[in-house]
Amino acid sequence: MKKRVEHSSYCLIISTLSSAVLCGVLVYSFRQPDGDMWGWLLAGAVVLLFIGMLFFMPLSITLDESSININRPLKTKKIPLSEVADVKMCPPTMGAIRVCGSGGWFGWYGWFREKDLGKYFAYYGKASDCFLVTLKDGRKYMLGCKDAPEMSDAIQHKLNCR
Repeated sequence: MKKRVEHSSYCLIISTLSSAVLCGVLVYSFRQPDGDMWGWLLAGAVVLLFIGMLFFMPLSITLDESSININRPLKTKKIPLSEVADVKMCPPTMGAIRVCGSGGWFGWYGWFREKDLGKYFAYYGKASDCFLVTLKDGRKYMLGCKDAPEMSDAIQHKLNCR
């Protein structure tokens, strides 16, 4: 089963506007006299931001016989079903604190902390499409995709069949 990660309107607007502003500032810095050094420093920072995004931005969630796969542009994160203790529908709250990660720039990904849930790693595009995967060792992943209840039920079914 494969489900696409849908990004919220906020996420799409923030991603588009910030990327346009970054590119505009980059072009402007290279057009300035003596701007070569600052332009190259800024270009390096922009490239690092986009590479980080390509490693973490969730594109889709796939469930196969042995794992939950978080498909990202440059890498796939695999969570073995043998390590999963529980899965439940659980959208993040407005009280979530971003410890280290993205709060809407090409999705929500990174470490977050909530009063009720504790610390978790997030990969989602819309808060309303989220479910929480808890591993046997206590680690937590907040995942999100289109038809999240269906994905959550499918994972739970696989866990019950083991």
